[in-house]
Amino acid sequence: MDCLFCRIIDGALPAQVVLDEPFLLGFLDTRPVFKGHVLLVPKIHVHTLVDLPAELLPVVMGAAQRLARAVVDGLGAQGSFVAVNNVVSQSVPHLHVHVVPRTKGDGLRGFFWPRTKYASPDEAQEYAARLAGALPAPPE
Repeated sequence: MDCLFCRIIDGALPAQVVLDEPFLLGFLDTRPVFKGHVLLVPKIHVHTLVDLPAELLPVVMGAAQRLARAVVDGLGAQGSFVAVNNVVSQSVPHLHVHVVPRTKGDGLRGFFWPRTKYASPDEAQEYAARLAGALPAPPE
């Protein structure tokens, strides 16, 4: 497999490591939105969040939460932007969580998308029902 992030995990490519735990690796993005932008990846190769084994979800999100705290405490950011792309806009086909330090007035515009409106409350309810009907049951 020729996955960039797997090569970083295996040590074949260098990275500025921020977090190294049994199931996860966090490292600085080489093209950061802002300095301190971290990519958090599972050490197993999974393409998207949908592919992540359920038992790793709290591990990944717990680490993302800790990194969000670290950009505030360690870098003096006022907050953070935490995001996951699934296929669309996913530059590397290996699940990665972006943790980006934010400061009010930092000029970030790239993560703001055009907005739309539902034609009516009935249309909104139809979308909600379709999503609810497709939602898998929670693990037991």
